[in-house]
Amino acid sequence: MISATASVAALGLLGSLVTACGSSSGDGGTTLRLVAAEYGNSPASSSKAYWDKLADAFTAAHPGKEVEVTLYPWADVDREVTRMVEEGNAPDVALMGAYSDFAAEGRLYAASELLSVRAEANFLPPLAKAGSVGNTLYGLPFVASSRLLFYNKELFDNAAAEPPKTWTGLKSAAEALKQEGVLYPYALPLGPEEAHAEALIWELSNGGGYADGSGGYSIASEQNTQTFRWLKENLVTPGLTGPVPPAELNRQDAFDAFLRGEVGMLNGYPSLLHEARAKGMKVGTLSMPVASTPRDGQTLPSAGVADWMMAFKHDDNRELVGSFLEFVYQDKNLNDFAGRYHLLPSTVSATQASKDAAADPSGAQFLNALRGAELYPVNEPSWLQVSNTIKRNIGKAVAPSADPKAVLEDIAQQVGDITEKP
Repeated sequence: MISATASVAALGLLGSLVTACGSSSGDGGTTLRLVAAEYGNSPASSSKAYWDKLADAFTAAHPGKEVEVTLYPWADVDREVTRMVEEGNAPDVALMGAYSDFAAEGRLYAASELLSVRAEANFLPPLAKAGSVGNTLYGLPFVASSRLLFYNKELFDNAAAEPPKTWTGLKSAAEALKQEGVLYPYALPLGPEEAHAEALIWELSNGGGYADGSGGYSIASEQNTQTFRWLKENLVTPGLTGPVPPAELNRQDAFDAFLRGEVGMLNGYPSLLHEARAKGMKVGTLSMPVASTPRDGQTLPSAGVADWMMAFKHDDNRELVGSFLEFVYQDKNLNDFAGRYHLLPSTVSATQASKDAAADPSGAQFLNALRGAELYPVNEPSWLQVSNTIKRNIGKAVAPSADPKAVLEDIAQQVGDITEKP
């Protein structure tokens, strides 16, 4: 999810905001209740303005139908929706970071029950795959993000460093940056805020990842072990990752340091690039360097993140929910939201219609990366618990006294305990 993963959302920003466009649900299918995550980081950038406008437009296009919107900060939205479900008061539609636990409980409509064939087929393939359990789409991708390696061009020029294509090149650039006094030659945020994202980026660049070919977890695979051993020996131990231990460096702290000009390289997403350019920074973007020069024709996937719309089953709400989702996923509405937060739209047609991508070469680069991206295994009902376990522990794998293999095996054992629960 972009939320706890790659979002520009504020944590604990505004509490619960309600845009009331009618009565509560239970009125015979005329009022739709939407619970959504807050993507803004200030009252001025709150998502409320978008949903107010969209709710009014939907009501105008569907006389007699109304939308009631409740916003929660990303830190709260998953818990709040879960509470509503447990209390028998699930919303009609929710926008949050995970869907598969509700799908496994049989609480969600399949996309085929709500959308036209054209609308269902319009989602970008990697996102549709991640939103599916088996061959059934339950999690409708809303906005998404891919990751690229950002580098500070001014710092690189001062250090006479070359933009890296391989891990060896990244290490060489980091060494040159350190010699020039750069505080964080490479910022490695493996703190609990979003360690699972940074870890996945590195794992994929060595042919690893969280899931194996059979659909199970592969936390302690040989490729992943090699990845963390290389990180520890080549970046962390030589002091190329900055003054804060990676296990204590959170993503937002790394981003803030980048915007202060203290970071030579880090992995980022579109909204960070927008912020950096607004400050006048010169930033280069690259695909994540790989462990070794790839064979001809070999392309390793980038890391992708998406947030999910899901529709809860209630008596008499299927027609209303279907009409609302068809409206939400119109290109103009989807691109309006994505553009507000410098994220990527989730559909083929909205991507093609995106003005930002056409005008900005790096925007096209993010979109291209998303088309071939690998996402978290969000279609596993255990993913929320598994991701929390990874976030809390993966940074230990590069600690000075740690054995990366032992740390990964310990995480894998905890994951096994989670997935074996009835």
